[in-house]
Amino acid sequence: MKCLSPMEVPLKPGRSLMDWIRLTKSGKDLTGLKGRLIEVTEEELAKHNKTDDCWICIRGLVYNVTPYMEYHPGGEGELMKAAGADGTDLFDQVHRWVNYESMLKECLVGRMALKPIALPKESTSALSEEKKCLNGMLPESKIVGTSKSLAPSYDWFQTDCSVTVVVYTKQKGMNSEMVILDYEDSRLRGEIIIRDYSYLLNIELSNAVQEDIAVHVAEKVGKVEIVLKKIDNIPWKKLGQPLESHNSFIKRTDQGLYYRKCKLISKTDVTHDTKLFCLLLPQSTHFQVPVGQHVYLKQIVTGKEIVKPYTPVSCSLQTHFKEPSCHDGACLFLMIKIYPSGLFSSELDRLQIGDYIYVSNPEGSFQKSQVQTLEDLFLLAAGTGFTPMIKLLNYVLTNVNSLWTVKLMFFNKTEDDILWRDQLEQLILQDKRFEAQFILSEPSKEWNGKRGKISSSLLSEFFKRSKQDSKVLICICGSAPFTEQGERFLKDLGYCKEEIHSFTA
Repeated sequence: MKCLSPMEVPLKPGRSLMDWIRLTKSGKDLTGLKGRLIEVTEEELAKHNKTDDCWICIRGLVYNVTPYMEYHPGGEGELMKAAGADGTDLFDQVHRWVNYESMLKECLVGRMALKPIALPKESTSALSEEKKCLNGMLPESKIVGTSKSLAPSYDWFQTDCSVTVVVYTKQKGMNSEMVILDYEDSRLRGEIIIRDYSYLLNIELSNAVQEDIAVHVAEKVGKVEIVLKKIDNIPWKKLGQPLESHNSFIKRTDQGLYYRKCKLISKTDVTHDTKLFCLLLPQSTHFQVPVGQHVYLKQIVTGKEIVKPYTPVSCSLQTHFKEPSCHDGACLFLMIKIYPSGLFSSELDRLQIGDYIYVSNPEGSFQKSQVQTLEDLFLLAAGTGFTPMIKLLNYVLTNVNSLWTVKLMFFNKTEDDILWRDQLEQLILQDKRFEAQFILSEPSKEWNGKRGKISSSLLSEFFKRSKQDSKVLICICGSAPFTEQGERFLKDLGYCKEEIHSFTA
């Protein structure tokens, strides 16, 4: 989705992602160390802080990014912000979804030298405790950056034919969207989202279970039950063995992305260059993407892992329309523009029905609470920047009773580029609260609608509050320049920061 791309700069000819992949496969020494891996001290790292000699550390690994400078979509300036230093935090802020280990594999210099730290006795005993079999109530969560009193805990119990894992989140208002569950090869991975934090269960079960796993959420008390059906109806002596990061409660951004394999079951045309992909989630996966959040798709392209963000959509704009249920699992719909020269989207377009693609957990800062008491909702979109608006439209028109008006200003090049135009026009007739305005930058002579590009005058003319002091939210999504212009124009028109939400990642 175009709006989820970071700020890009024009690259020289021959400096595309495909060109970079060719260079990494050429056998050229990109580190300058002739294949050696070294241990890098902080002092040594700090020496390499120039554009023609730039080393960066990401999660303890040091890379010589000098040859990558001209290929970086964000430009040399962004890389130089972390030159000769640890760039992990900066990397996570801008695009932590990028598989840098694959992208910079041939640039690996070595590992950062570790400073020796003496572990106290209680730490070593805690490590020993972590390795014990999981049986009954477990040790308290490994907590990072929050109060121990807020950390979830869990227990488990069994009957003759089932095992139930109970998580006590200590949070009211929990719902099923906050629970992400995967079961594969005896491994049970459950992630529970609590505001900006993530609680993780990661267990290798002691016995096999069936794939149809049930998840029950008691919203008022914040209890989550995961019900596993035994394959062999025998008593379990223990739940299983802990795996990496099990029973941890940390910032969501520190948890890392998790992918599951999803099957492509349909692919239909939306416009001349945009398609609606329907992906089938594994039967043992419990996974819902909240309104306004996105996922990452991962593919192997010419031997490299490539990752791109996309916002799942509803399969229809009709608020009464019930999404088709798949006979053996849940579906995920993605509206994707196919770029002829695009490395990732072209590869997606070549997928056949029945092929698989990896899909990450959802991410994003948008919360439903931002629209619960709205009176006016204004949507500003360009091209496939319309995709985050689709679920949002369905949600507010169905669930927000305080709403007076919803206005969509939709920018495109030509009439043929307007996504779901028929459905939008039908929605205008069905719901008197909804208005849409189509604006074209390259219209045909027959076009009778608005022409041009985003401007302060166009925004002020269409985005008018239903009353002087109405509670309003304006959502923006498009290319980075479009989004930045929109934010600037809206602020000039008197809208405050809290009234504007930009869909970016």
